[in-house]
This record gives sequence, structure tokens and C-alpha cells, in this order.
Amino acid sequence: MKMAGGVPDIQLRRITTDSDIVAARKLGRNIAESLGFSRPDQALVATAISELARNIVNYAGKGEIQIAVIQDTKGAGILVRASDQGPGIKDLSKAMQDGFSTGNSLGLGLPGTKRIMDEFDISSQPGEGVLVVAAMWCKP
Repeated sequence: MKMAGGVPDIQLRRITTDSDIVAARKLGRNIAESLGFSRPDQALVATAISELARNIVNYAGKGEIQIAVIQDTKGAGILVRASDQGPGIKDLSKAMQDGFSTGNSLGLGLPGTKRIMDEFDISSQPGEGVLVVAAMWCKP
């Protein structure tokens, strides 16, 4: 994946509150719309960003969401990078299973986000936070 035009155009949102989640979600939807994503795909991008930002607020307390336009042989896309310096995830394989949650949720956030996006990568070490990088490509 390359940034559009070789120059990173990254929109950064610090995430600490519910209003930050809403702002990041709206930004992602607007970028997806500007790239020509269908309305359903715009909603999926917004949902993925919302899930990742919600995890930051609920489990780490603070972090950031970076959103960038990317260009590849697949065409244009949107890249979402969610990071925090929270407690991390003890068992990543369990966290990626539907229904697993260490909080009071349905446990669909991370596995759902992986299903929504075309590309998804997650890394975490206990005590060192979480990094999720995901991308969705604009379908013609």
C-alpha cells in the first residue's frame, strides 16, 4: 500500500472521549465519500472506525486514529490505523473470536472489524498497547 501520490495525507484524531469517536467516524465517512465509496461501504468504514475508537476509549482510555487515502494497483482506498499505549491484549487469538470480551460487550468489535475491512492486521503485547491497521478499497 502506498499513500496517494506518494505523499502521506494523514488525518489524525486523538481519541479520549465519545465525542472523539463520533468525530473520527464522521471523518472516515467523509473521506470514503470523497473517494467514491458506495454508501454501504461508507457506512462500513465508519463502523470499523467507530469500533476501533470505542476499544481505545473503553480499554486504554486514550489513543489515536489515523486515516489516510492510499493508492495501489487495486485503486484508491482508505487506511485506518488505531493505536494506544493501554494494557494491551493478553490473548490475541481469543480476542479475535466472536463473542470473546474482557468487558461488558458482545465481543464482536475486533472480529467484526476484520470482516468489514479488506485488509486487517493487529498486534499487541501486554502492557504495551494495541496497534490495528486496516484498509478498504473503493469498489468500481
